[in-house]
Amino acid sequence: MEIFEEIKPLRTFLAGKRNQSLSIGLVPTMGALHQGHLCLIKASMADNDLTVASIYVNPTQFNNSSDLDNYPRTKGEDLKLLGQIGCDVLFIPSNEEMYTGPQNLKFDFGILDKILEGKFRPGHFSGVALVVSKLFNIVDPDRAYFGQKDYQQFKVIARLNDELKFFVDLRSVPIVREESGLAMSSRNQRLSKEARGNALLLVESLNFVKTEIKLEYLELADKHTLELMDQVVNPQDAILLIAAFVGEVRLIDNMMIAEE
Repeated sequence: MEIFEEIKPLRTFLAGKRNQSLSIGLVPTMGALHQGHLCLIKASMADNDLTVASIYVNPTQFNNSSDLDNYPRTKGEDLKLLGQIGCDVLFIPSNEEMYTGPQNLKFDFGILDKILEGKFRPGHFSGVALVVSKLFNIVDPDRAYFGQKDYQQFKVIARLNDELKFFVDLRSVPIVREESGLAMSSRNQRLSKEARGNALLLVESLNFVKTEIKLEYLELADKHTLELMDQVVNPQDAILLIAAFVGEVRLIDNMMIAEE
């Protein structure tokens, strides 16, 4: 496996491969690799003559400094895993290599980056778009591979790819789950045994909604006015309300966030 920490040597190396008419696949990651990442790399290896994996914990996509500081970093284990599956190239740059100074460039994707993750992580997708733009420019891949778990991110990158005319063939690879059903994530390393058990509620809830009920609404509201809320500010004032069909029967329910 060829390993590059600097942009220019990587570009020179890839230019030589491109001159040989070899196709290039890119798998951007932030490291702490797991089987989900390896599935992306294997998909790229199956489709392309050369696969480039990148490992870079991009600071501009973190709107919480604690989250950035605590993001798992396992360089030694990552190198071992990449070597075992036969990845061709690893790009593992420093912050100084990727960013030459303070970053003022911002992306705005309209409603696409204001809802869901974007609502709770302002600026996150602008940072993602910035680093992906850099990686697309550096590697100039024929194809790039992303996991379905970060579905909104994939749609943002698809918009970026279209608007800036990168002409990269984007591939979304299905979610890889642990034996328990929990979606594989680098952040799972930070879960305690108890928290890991609690985290299973995510996939169990999705499976239940998918197979057992037809959800009409699930809303968080002010319990006094029923004005819909984006997040809980004061638990004493918040209520969850739900309406769904279970079979052919429509049921409603609600629950106060704080015990009265």
